[in-house]
This record gives sequence, structure tokens and C-alpha cells, in this order.
Amino acid sequence: MGDYDRILLDELFFEADNLIKEKRFTEAIQKLEAILTDAPDYGKAYNHLGWIYETQYRDYSKSEELYRRCIALTPEYTPVYGNLSITLSTVNKLDEQEQLLNQAIKVPGIDRPLICNEFGIMYEMKGDFDNAIEHYKKAIIASLNDANIEIYSKSIERCKKKKEMLKM
Repeated sequence: MGDYDRILLDELFFEADNLIKEKRFTEAIQKLEAILTDAPDYGKAYNHLGWIYETQYRDYSKSEELYRRCIALTPEYTPVYGNLSITLSTVNKLDEQEQLLNQAIKVPGIDRPLICNEFGIMYEMKGDFDNAIEHYKKAIIASLNDANIEIYSKSIERCKKKKEMLKM
């Protein structure tokens, strides 16, 4: 595939991305599927399709499959790691989520606070509140966003309350 073809695919991808932002999901799916018909190795399109299946249709097995395809084709595309982590957490595949997060934290350009927060959520769901608190703290330290720092701080307080409940 030539550079010109790749530029056209990128334009279609950005059009699909805008359609998603406008909540025009059916049209976005059509564009993404058109991209994949022409270029089945265009990994970012799988991520966006996965997001639609996850958030709009609650089809977690389909979204997981699409996210994993994205990672296989474009492991440097960082948004897919957070998306797949949320899906795995939602369906309680916490051991698989942990493997994913250990992979994700090594990806150049990854949103480190997001991944640390996902670790925190995973450990909290496992009932390992001390590890959850440590990862929420790591998220705070790595973050430059005050609103996110507030969310991570509230997560720490929630875990502390849960620890107290276990003592009762």
C-alpha cells in the first residue's frame, strides 16, 4: 500500500472518529468497516470499533476481540490499552487485565496515570486494598490533571473505608 493510500485511510479514520464524537455510531461503523475492507491491518480502526461495541452495544466479547486485534497490529497505539483494560475489568477477567497492564506500562507514550489507576481498580476489585492504594498513589504522582488527582484521592479514601469495614 502506498503513502497516498495510507493518507486516504487516515482521512477516513479521522472522519469516523468525528462521527463517534457526534454520536453517529452507525455511520462511524460503516467508515471503519470500509477502512478494514481496504486495509485489514489498519489497527486503530479495530480500537474504535471495539469502543463502539463496548460502550454502545455492551458486547464485551466482541469489543475484547477487536481491541486485541488492534494491539496485535499496532501495539504502539496507546489508547487501546485503557479501553481493553476497562472491558476486562467489566467482565471480571482480572488476571488477564493484570497481564495487559504489565504490558501497557512499558509502551512508549502510554498514559501512565491512567494505567496506574487501572491497576488500582483491578487490585481493589480483587480485594487487595493495600496494593490498590499504592497504585492510586502512583497515579496521583504521575498525574498533571487536578480533576484526575481528585478522583484518585477519592479512590484511596474508598479503599481505606473498605479496609475498615473488614475489621468490623
